[in-house]
Amino acid sequence: MARSQNKYADFEGLRERAVALRREGLSRRQIRDRLHVDNNDILNRLLEGEPPPEWTKRPNAKDDVRDRARELRRQGWTYDQIQVELGCSKSSISLWVRDLPKPERRRSSAEAAAIARRGWDAKLQLRNEERQRTKEAAKHAIGPLSPRELFLVGVGLYWAEGGKDKPYARRENVAFVNSDPSMIRTFLAWLNLLNVERERLRFTVMIHESADVVGAERYWADCVGMDRETFNNTTLKKHNPKTVRKNVGDSYRGCLVVKVLKGADLYRRIEGSWYGIVLGATRPPGEMSV
Repeated sequence: MARSQNKYADFEGLRERAVALRREGLSRRQIRDRLHVDNNDILNRLLEGEPPPEWTKRPNAKDDVRDRARELRRQGWTYDQIQVELGCSKSSISLWVRDLPKPERRRSSAEAAAIARRGWDAKLQLRNEERQRTKEAAKHAIGPLSPRELFLVGVGLYWAEGGKDKPYARRENVAFVNSDPSMIRTFLAWLNLLNVERERLRFTVMIHESADVVGAERYWADCVGMDRETFNNTTLKKHNPKTVRKNVGDSYRGCLVVKVLKGADLYRRIEGSWYGIVLGATRPPGEMSV
């Protein structure tokens, strides 16, 4: 131990020799071996303030990339543009150019609006996908309907969309009108549950006179599985030139009227069943019928 300390007793002389060797271009390892300095702390003190020779410096592979990034930043390029051009990360770009001024905004109002629109379209797309997922999940959660469930659905469907008897005009007829093909198909399934023969059904298309009347008749005939020739004459709505119609285009097919012949008894059953549903829905829980 004492011998080791004596080796460094003439520290200043040792430092002069170390500095001289450093300036000759020797590396730390070479100086340590020449002077037999095994202690790194001592070696650091001996070489303090002396820069390493150029040949000992490792070349930085990113120097050229960094210089190019700084040049592009001075030209007004954004981080995204530099990243695409040079293939390096934004974090590296940020470190290399953070001392440089930010480029002036060069987007025109039209470009900014287009970018905002693309962002909004993407958000709408996500919302639409979520909307569709919710609908699909709800649809599959229903499953097959029991006869009782279908009967109750049909009664509610008719009372919402079908023709009704009035005290001032007795019309105990069953006539269902709708523009939604799924509503029509559900109503027909309900009539089938009640054993209403197809021979008792009459179909009439109601549509605006300026629409594709023939196409609508063909569409509804396919929807209900009947020959178009068996339909009643189509009811046309006269065009009012002062009215701006929104029900236009290929998706507009008017409405279909489904009428049941000799339907007075069926109508009474529908009305009575509806008020039975109302009573069942509004009666306090646990209350027994008298």
